[in-house]
Amino acid sequence: AEVQELSETSVSNKAASPVSTRMEGASDAQPRERSATARYGSTGSLGAEGEADNVQVNGTGHFYISPTRSYIVTFILFLINLLNYMDRFIIAGVLGDIQDYFKINDTLAGLLQTVFICSYMILAPLFGYLGDRYDRKMLMSIGIFIWCGVTLAGSFTTPSYFWALVLCRALVGIGEASYSTIAPTIIADLFVGDKRTIMISIFYIAIPVGSGLGYILGSGVMKLTGDWHWSMRVTPCVGFLVFLFLIFFVPNPSRGASEDHTDSPSSRTSWREDLKYLCTNRSFVLSSFGTASVSFTTGALGFWTPVFLLRARNINNFTEHTTNSSHDSLIFGAITCVTGIVGIGIGAMTSKYLKKKIPEADPLICAVGMLSSSPCLFIAIVLAKHSIALTYFFIFLAEIFLALNWAIVADILLYIIIPTRRSMAEAVQITICHVLGDASSSYIIGAISDTIRRSQPASSYWSFVSLEYAFLLCPFIAVVGGALFLWTARYLEEDRKKASQQIRDPAEVTCAQRT
Repeated sequence: AEVQELSETSVSNKAASPVSTRMEGASDAQPRERSATARYGSTGSLGAEGEADNVQVNGTGHFYISPTRSYIVTFILFLINLLNYMDRFIIAGVLGDIQDYFKINDTLAGLLQTVFICSYMILAPLFGYLGDRYDRKMLMSIGIFIWCGVTLAGSFTTPSYFWALVLCRALVGIGEASYSTIAPTIIADLFVGDKRTIMISIFYIAIPVGSGLGYILGSGVMKLTGDWHWSMRVTPCVGFLVFLFLIFFVPNPSRGASEDHTDSPSSRTSWREDLKYLCTNRSFVLSSFGTASVSFTTGALGFWTPVFLLRARNINNFTEHTTNSSHDSLIFGAITCVTGIVGIGIGAMTSKYLKKKIPEADPLICAVGMLSSSPCLFIAIVLAKHSIALTYFFIFLAEIFLALNWAIVADILLYIIIPTRRSMAEAVQITICHVLGDASSSYIIGAISDTIRRSQPASSYWSFVSLEYAFLLCPFIAVVGGALFLWTARYLEEDRKKASQQIRDPAEVTCAQRT
């Protein structure tokens, strides 16, 4: 995009004739007076003619980006997020082959995921803190370059260097922590209102779609090449290409630019002050724990469903696909892709329609999604020993209801947290989600299953039933999540208005940050 410097004369002439404009989705009922000076943000920031060049800059350093380029930026960020989640679940798609190659047991195999989640959780708050204070594009670029490099390096490990693969998976957490905490805040600075909801929805579709494609890509490339190493080389090679797109096409907007918020050094605070602010935001705390319940349920499903269905086939004497779970991995991966697109789309459209009538619509939609997924999960679990087809059907419904939450929860965070603390808020929410969610759910389900099985005779029947009983924890957690989102609805409007006031009034922002 061509950058054109606006002359001081032009700027002063425009500043002398203020125009009354209104940001789409702004919380205040009355239009706000604002100078026509160009600034950053596509939604609600068009010039007098309603059109503008891709990017303009004035003497104060404020930018304007065209809607077209904003959409391109969102698409690039979506691609990177998609590759991140594909890479995360490729390991699961070829885990059996990795175990055979390195001659490792289940405990060591599980270490590959554990070290990644641990590094991700530890580094996310760090990058959240940095993302609220330093160049976000630079931080993302460094993280993505490291992610691509170590993922590719891990694909060249030999049988005697399993520890090197473990180290590479731990370093992958650097890339994902840098990106996942910062990218949503850049989208927030390009859009507001309904358009922000839609763009955030598109960005978070990458979670279920990328997860499903990871299963499919991992097992598919393994079957095609006969070597699991090639499965791990696809995403980093594509990642280097998308890395170049990030460098050349993604800008670094001012924090809160789409909401007329001024990002200045005086508005920045310490890590302790940021945490204090987040902990006193009741909507943020409750919605984060609600999101952890979503992560717990989806994490348990993603890790254990193929194994659970394999054991169900064994006790029903189905001879096909009883030696491995690759068939069920492919089906489950396809279901995850489709339900993610459908669920996130339904959630975004429902939110867009209901928010105009019900201010607390977002957490209420999340609550309905969680509470509706619970009976579907229960039915899917108890039907597994009777009908695999019906189990898949109810898993399909449950995942649609669970997918309603992803984009909406992200949107809630963006409008209840002031711009200069959004990266930190993303980091804290990610940490809560993983510690109480997918990082622990797989282990807890497995531990419950092993405890039950040890008290019973060794048989394929009890191998299935013990996992079935352990899986019943998921419907209960879904109900808890629904209750947390209902609780969030009680405080949402109050916290949203408080954040909007702080964004509009710089003095209020400074006062709130110091107290």
